[in-house]
Amino acid sequence: MASMSSSNLELDLDRPNIEDYLTADSIQEPRGKLRLHDFLDISPTLTEAGGAIVDDSFTRCFKSNPPEPWNWNVYLFPLWCLGVVVRYGILFPVRVLILTLGWIIFLSCYIPVHLLLKGHDKLRKKLERGLVELICSFFVASWTGVVKYHGPRPCTRPKQVFVANHTSMIDFIILEQMTAFAVIMQKHPGWVGLLQSTILESVGCIWFNRSEAKDREIVTRKLREHVEGPDNNPLLIFPEGTCVNNHYTVMFKKGAFELGSTVCPIAIKYNKIFVDAFWNSKKQSFTTHLLQLMTSWAVVCDVWYLEPQNMKPGETPIQFAERVREIISARAGIKMVPWDGYLKYSRPSPKHREHKQQAFAESVLRRLKDK
Repeated sequence: MASMSSSNLELDLDRPNIEDYLTADSIQEPRGKLRLHDFLDISPTLTEAGGAIVDDSFTRCFKSNPPEPWNWNVYLFPLWCLGVVVRYGILFPVRVLILTLGWIIFLSCYIPVHLLLKGHDKLRKKLERGLVELICSFFVASWTGVVKYHGPRPCTRPKQVFVANHTSMIDFIILEQMTAFAVIMQKHPGWVGLLQSTILESVGCIWFNRSEAKDREIVTRKLREHVEGPDNNPLLIFPEGTCVNNHYTVMFKKGAFELGSTVCPIAIKYNKIFVDAFWNSKKQSFTTHLLQLMTSWAVVCDVWYLEPQNMKPGETPIQFAERVREIISARAGIKMVPWDGYLKYSRPSPKHREHKQQAFAESVLRRLKDK
């Protein structure tokens, strides 16, 4: 181990070749010893498996990297303790008060508007859009959100769709405080689901359940109807279909890119100096995630409204989606990986496993016959 240089320790985790991660000693073939390279040479399937272990770019897309601890000596530890007291004892109660005040103002205005202006749909929708933007602004204020918007503010036009990379449900709140988007979103349980089925319905949001195949057909039909309406709110889609940790972008679903509409990319990049905004829905509820944000110093991020894109002649929806993903990734400084985000919720099919097992068995048998 002492002979291993520091350059050999700097592993490029974005390269899938297993040999790049082995020391020179293990790649050579010394006499009388079985090295790792010899073991992997038994089968290309083992080489593939070893490469997947070393270069697990899929799992890294959904991992939250904890910040480096800085309270490691007697001088810094008191300052860290003081910060904890300020964040939990002062900032958090103030933020709860701000959010509570926001809900009181919102509900006292939204309920009369929603009930009393049913015969005046145009005015009602306009007021409801403004109120939804208002409550989202209170949410951002409750995190001491420092959001910098770049580019022209979105406007309501027919035949256009806005797409953005997805890190957390707060992406929607940050974008909604500027423009009342109608968003395509997974159905959620609890108080979030209650808001989805009541307040957010008023801005034309569309909900789906990813486990229901029939929901996909209904959503596709609703998408086409929504983009055709000239008075509908701008449509916002997160084509990754799941939350990714803001270091990577996974494959975009093609649904937003086969509507025949202009696609307006939005790039969102969070600064993790104060808090990691990534929401790992498999490990924490959205309520816990919000509490984490409200007990941090601030949520800092940049939002770029990028140049609208149209499908080029001869370009398929999948190619169009990849081109837009590349634009968003380049602007936000995020790496692209060739993974489907829905694999996060599913296991490999039995047929795929059997195919891999059969290939492995055949390669081992061939190797034994050669011996």
